[in-house]
Amino acid sequence: MSSTREFVEYVCETIREAGAIRYRKMFGDYMVYVNDKPLLLLCDNTVYVKILPCIENLMGDAERGIPYPGAKEHYMLDFENRELALPVIAQLEEVTPVPRKKQRGARISRTSKPTPRSDIEQ
Repeated sequence: MSSTREFVEYVCETIREAGAIRYRKMFGDYMVYVNDKPLLLLCDNTVYVKILPCIENLMGDAERGIPYPGAKEHYMLDFENRELALPVIAQLEEVTPVPRKKQRGARISRTSKPTPRSDIEQ
């Protein structure tokens, strides 16, 4: 079961103080971006954050889970506890880079001439 749009919008509204919030549907669930950085993974109406040393002091006792088959274990963030969620998001935002845009494959120029193949008998 994937997360509902209502849940995603509720999470985004709850953490709006963290910065510029947007979300994107990915792999059947949602990724929430804070200041263009992918920080929260929403799967099955549960908020997951990556296990990183910088949030160990805040999330060390938090429940852990696997958001989808094949994924690494993540912390399960109680986003409604804003006294916990906002500092966790701030710490993650500091150490998470803005993803670089992928370059599309190189295009072949229409004016280029094909190179002759030497392995073809003429």
